[in-house]
Amino acid sequence: MTNLHIAIQMDPIDEIDINGDTSFRLALEAQRREHLVHVYRPEDLSWEEGVVSAKVQAVTLRDVVGNHVTIGPSKTTPLEMFDVILMRQDPPFDMAYITATHLLEQLPKTTQVINNPREVRNAPEKLLITNFLNLMPPTLISSDLEKIMSFRAKYRDIIIKPLYGNGGAGVFRLQAHDQNLNSLLEMFSGISREPLMIQAYLPAVRNGDKRIMIVDGRAVGAINRIPAENEARSNMHVGGRAEPCEITDRDHYICEKIGPTLKARGLLFVGIDVIGDYLTEINVTSPTGIREIERFSNVNIAELTWEIIEKNAAKLKAN
Repeated sequence: MTNLHIAIQMDPIDEIDINGDTSFRLALEAQRREHLVHVYRPEDLSWEEGVVSAKVQAVTLRDVVGNHVTIGPSKTTPLEMFDVILMRQDPPFDMAYITATHLLEQLPKTTQVINNPREVRNAPEKLLITNFLNLMPPTLISSDLEKIMSFRAKYRDIIIKPLYGNGGAGVFRLQAHDQNLNSLLEMFSGISREPLMIQAYLPAVRNGDKRIMIVDGRAVGAINRIPAENEARSNMHVGGRAEPCEITDRDHYICEKIGPTLKARGLLFVGIDVIGDYLTEINVTSPTGIREIERFSNVNIAELTWEIIEKNAAKLKAN
């Protein structure tokens, strides 16, 4: 395989925790395969007279905590010069994020953008699952107070969260006796005009919120994230604990149902969340978890991912 020129749109690489960072693991594998790796921040992206460019920096990576990267000088470069762009900055999925998808969408087909920016824009993780009604828990997406109150009366124990949030921020569990719903709705409406997502609480979350990685439409590995005691969220940075797990028959069923849709949309690298029997999110913006999966099961998802990217790049060059 010819060396690929790769640019990763991500948060500052020198500030990341490499022990759990999926973007770093993908970049490290690309370097091992002798591809040329560059990084840039979303705010370094520009459009001028039909040319999409960014201030990119070449990087040399090491899997060493505290000494993981050497960063070269910044150089404004047309992104069409790269074979592969990885869109890997963390959400929020705001207008800046959406603007970046519009700009990257203008790159020629000879440059792979992963994931497909048009489909990332059209598939925010908490909305994409609505295409798979039979797989998701009871859910309401609304700003309507009457609808929200009716949903709460029906299911009593609920989870309420921002529709475009991430990392567990702003996620609340309200049990039947909790009197804070009105205050929370006032708070959310004061922050944003966006609807909220409200779901029936799933007691199975005490046994874990499973992250399953799907590459090119196929499930390739999973970890279970156990919430801390007295915490409804299983996200790692709020105290969740990663544990090894198996992909069950039900998990495979879910992946087989959504996999063809993901592949058809050009969503090559995806992480889904499953609680008990239910699909709760489809993460297409910057899914993570591959370092933990590799640590527990020796499944090298970064390698699997680059094998597919390389095959796609070879097809593009042949055409």
